[in-house]
Amino acid sequence: MENGIKVKLQDGGVRSFDAGVSVADVAKAISSALGKNAVAGKVNGREVDLSYRLEANCEVELITPDSDAGAAILRHSTAHLMAQAIKRIYGDEAVQLGVGPVIEDGFYYDVAIERPLTPADLLGIEKEMDRIVQQNLPIVRRVVEREDALACFEAQGEFLKVELIRDLPESAAISIYDQGEFADLCRGPHLPSTGRIKSFKLLSVAGAYWRGDAENTVLQRIYGTAFPKKAQLEEHLNRLEEAKKRDHRKLGKELGLFMFSEEAPGMPFYLPKGMTLRNELEQFSRELQRERDYDEVRTPLMLNQRLWEQSGHWDHYKDNMYFTKVDETAFALKPMNCPGHMLIYKNSLHSYRELPIRIAEFGQVHRHEYSGALNGMMRVRTFCQDDAHLFVRPDQIEAEIGRVISLIDDIYAVFGFEYRIELSTRPEDSMGEPELWDQAEAALAQVLNNRGIAYRVNEGDGAFYGPKIDFHILDALKRSWQCATIQLDFQMPEKFDLSYIGEDGQKRRPIVIHRAVYGSIDRFIGILTEHYAGAFPLWLAPVQVKIIPVSGIDQDYAYELKQVLEQSGVRAEVDFRSEKLGYKIREAQLEKVPYMLVLGEAERHSNSVAVRQRGHGDIGSMRIEALIERLREEISLKK
Repeated sequence: MENGIKVKLQDGGVRSFDAGVSVADVAKAISSALGKNAVAGKVNGREVDLSYRLEANCEVELITPDSDAGAAILRHSTAHLMAQAIKRIYGDEAVQLGVGPVIEDGFYYDVAIERPLTPADLLGIEKEMDRIVQQNLPIVRRVVEREDALACFEAQGEFLKVELIRDLPESAAISIYDQGEFADLCRGPHLPSTGRIKSFKLLSVAGAYWRGDAENTVLQRIYGTAFPKKAQLEEHLNRLEEAKKRDHRKLGKELGLFMFSEEAPGMPFYLPKGMTLRNELEQFSRELQRERDYDEVRTPLMLNQRLWEQSGHWDHYKDNMYFTKVDETAFALKPMNCPGHMLIYKNSLHSYRELPIRIAEFGQVHRHEYSGALNGMMRVRTFCQDDAHLFVRPDQIEAEIGRVISLIDDIYAVFGFEYRIELSTRPEDSMGEPELWDQAEAALAQVLNNRGIAYRVNEGDGAFYGPKIDFHILDALKRSWQCATIQLDFQMPEKFDLSYIGEDGQKRRPIVIHRAVYGSIDRFIGILTEHYAGAFPLWLAPVQVKIIPVSGIDQDYAYELKQVLEQSGVRAEVDFRSEKLGYKIREAQLEKVPYMLVLGEAERHSNSVAVRQRGHGDIGSMRIEALIERLREEISLKK
């Protein structure tokens, strides 16, 4: 074939085409169904539009809407669709566009517009978006010179876009996407036309600093989502509604778990019931750690600034730290527990026979977060980290990491959490020699490979002192949360000149394994509150049993029963209010108490209780001894 090219497809097959063939034509040549379904392509690993023309031998992968890449392209195109609708409704002069990226499960667009947008406005924007979809406008890419791009957006009064163009590298290719009268600066790729956008919804509006800088103006950020099929969109919206009902901030207030105050922004106050929940979590972890030969320690909240300079936190983390002065000496509230644990290790001499040494701490840390980033228990300025540091010999690395993975498995299994694993590698602002990093990354990969654990590599997302294995749990709504982490550190032992006496009598350098299971206990409590929708299992429930006397005559019996339950290790409350029985039962149900015990004349005379179980209703009458045995067994099994 004259001027022919070879195209290798994702199934490994190779086809011949004329040079200049488009990606769309390649898709049609494979099958008519793929020709209709494809939304973009990857040429030699780079995403391109369907209109992209192939001029040389290459590898081509077709992107469909049901893939992650296809969903991202659909949502990016929907962000442009929304921007065009806003311009049509409010006029070019009234609107300046910022950036409109894809985010998890959706997209947003930052816009500068004087009129505060309301939910009713979003519905109007959606209607205009529908009209543009019906017009099926072609979405066409053009590459332009920098001067032409500047002139184009200056003429439109789009000075935020002008700023973005000026900040692009001189070598950057600048592309504009046109759809009808609308043009937007974008790298792409995009769908071939607006008619390919089927199911979308605008969700909310929030304020956002331009380019994330608090020194810049505040724009309106409009969030939305889009899916290839209406059923997928409806499922997502239903999940969002369920997430609203489960919002830990709402449930935390209703259930009396925790509170926040303007006197300490981003710093949770634990109420008695929330403290019970936290203590149970800590005690559960503490017992498992004790069985695995961890020693618990406690380090100060505030340490001399020179320690943070020595550890490397000053160079890599100081913008996230709080500082103060004591006797004219600079101190910092600890953002991490590791430097304190290095000092504990160094406090005495160690032999190779002692290793591994495992020290754990429920350590309170402080990290600076912008006020706009604070989010209930999920993003706070102070939290308790269930930290541990394992000081090991090189030959112990794999076994110790395996033990940590087993501990994480045991704890997460109790909550019914599945998880996926990422291996995060050396970041740009890392400290230490590349050779040590290579050694640490290879060691973590070997552990995972030898155990047959599936994982993905997250390039450049390691801690500044070492690579890490991150555990992403899935909650009841299938949302992903990064909690547990295992980090392998060759750097801090060097920084703190840690050593042990080896078998040959010479000083050797230990390796440190940093480990957390809950991560932030505060955040974990927020996750659990939403995971269980506030209906905690019996062992965790702040109030395990609500005792409901039918009348005032039954209150003495109720109080005696409360004492018996508490002596048996069961947390109980009595509803002494002179309300109707049905009302008190409904109140206990709203409080999501696992068991309700109704006491009337019959129960009082027979030393029994009428038992109602959350989720099951009335389960009949039960002798007190049998009830206590049932409760204690359920608590011990952590059901």
